[in-house]
Amino acid sequence: MKIKWFKTIDSTNNRIALDKEQLADKTVYMTDFQTAGKGQRGNGWESAKAENLLFSILLKPTDITAENQFIISQAVTLGIADYIKSKGITAKIKWPNDIYVGDRKICGILIENTVNGHSIVSSIVGIGFNLNQLSFSPEIPNPVSLSLLTDITYDLKEELLKLLHCIFEEYDKRSDKTAERYTASLYRLGEPYAYIDAVSGVTFTGAIRGVDDTARVIIDTEKGPKAFAFKELKYII
Repeated sequence: MKIKWFKTIDSTNNRIALDKEQLADKTVYMTDFQTAGKGQRGNGWESAKAENLLFSILLKPTDITAENQFIISQAVTLGIADYIKSKGITAKIKWPNDIYVGDRKICGILIENTVNGHSIVSSIVGIGFNLNQLSFSPEIPNPVSLSLLTDITYDLKEELLKLLHCIFEEYDKRSDKTAERYTASLYRLGEPYAYIDAVSGVTFTGAIRGVDDTARVIIDTEKGPKAFAFKELKYII
C-alpha cells in the first residue's frame, strides 16, 4: 500500500484517475482539502481543511466480474463500519454506500469502476469520512463526525492507517458471505419507513428486505416487494 498525501487538490478521485495507469493496486491519495470534492448523484463534498479523512483508493482487481462489481461497495462499507465499531459505536450502511450513525451521516463514498469486457480492471473508491469536524454548513442536512460522537480529537495519519486496514481486511477476504453481512448491516433493515419513489414522485411506506443480484434495494410495500435501482429511491430522514 502506498499513500500520497496532498495539502490541497481538486479531487482525489480526479487526480488518481489521471495517474492510475502508472499506479499500483491499493495506492491511496489523501488530501487535507479538496476544492472540487465529488459526492454521489453529482453532488459536491464539503469538508473543513485538515479535519477529516478525504481520500481515494485505487483498486486493480483480477477476479471481479462486471456483473459482481457491487461486492467492492459491500466490502468497503463493511470495512468502514468495522472501523467505527472499533471506537465503540454502531454504524449502519445506508444503501447503496453511505455510512450512518443513527440518522446522521458520518461517511460518503463514491465508487467509479472501469470495465473491460466482462471484468473490472480498476476501481476508484473515493471516501469522505467526517473525523474531527465539529460544525457543518446548515445546507448539509444531517452530518456527524467521530469527534462529535466521542469528544475526542484524532490524529489524521493514525486514523487513516486504521481505517485503511479495516477496509483492506474486508476487501481481501471478500466472499459469498460478504453480501449477507452487508444486508445484515443495512440502515433501516426490516423496519417500516416512508420513502419517495424518485421516478414517480410518490411517497410510500415500506421495509427494506435486502439487495438483489444487480445491487437494487428490495423494499416490501403494501403492494408487495419492489426493487429500486440507484437514483430511483429517496430516503425521508
